[in-house]
Amino acid sequence: MPESASTILVVGASRGLGLGLVREYLRRGWRVVGTVRDSGRDPARPTALHALAAEQPARLAIEIVDITRPDQVAALRARLDGRRIDLLFVNAGVSNGPAETIATVSTEEFMRVMLTNALSPMRVVEALADLVPPSGTIAVMSSGLGSVANNDRGGYEVYRASKASLNTLMRSFAARHSDDPRTLLTIAPGWVRTDMGGPAAALDVETSIRGVADTIAARAGQPGLAYLDHAGRIVPW
Repeated sequence: MPESASTILVVGASRGLGLGLVREYLRRGWRVVGTVRDSGRDPARPTALHALAAEQPARLAIEIVDITRPDQVAALRARLDGRRIDLLFVNAGVSNGPAETIATVSTEEFMRVMLTNALSPMRVVEALADLVPPSGTIAVMSSGLGSVANNDRGGYEVYRASKASLNTLMRSFAARHSDDPRTLLTIAPGWVRTDMGGPAAALDVETSIRGVADTIAARAGQPGLAYLDHAGRIVPW
């Protein structure tokens, strides 16, 4: 492994799209740091992420952080002090039922989804952004459902609101850093067959994430914020 190999930090890497990102960037020769919420490691039954780390210990490291806990985010930043993160990708998030509306959702559930999908990812970006060099990229996993312009069918109201909020907060971050040379991205991965997307989804993880990685590579070196899907197409805000 050359010393110049790039490093990606995948926040939320235990399964689904996050695990797919880990696998894809290992395949592309990157060093990878993946985070999980807890160790989750039974030596007799290692998780897929831990199994990957055992196979490639020099290229994959695992960190523990619950992004809804500011103290844990700060501790992660301290542990990573001095590291160069060429690509920071905040993937962590939760789903919410398609039929849940603002009329029916509980305050607690609304707060859970917004905290996990909007506020906490941006706290991670704010805390770790200084580890990303001027040539690097900061990305968050959004959703096509986060597009306000494309919302002509309704459904998934709370989840949509959380991803639209994430997009808005990334736009505010970009506005506050208007002279920042780094690439900033909100990514819509498509409808993917994961625990969150369900078995009827149109894309498998590998196809979606390969497209996501290609999109990030094509955008590298271009400053400012873009909202793109897994095929590199612009998504209307």
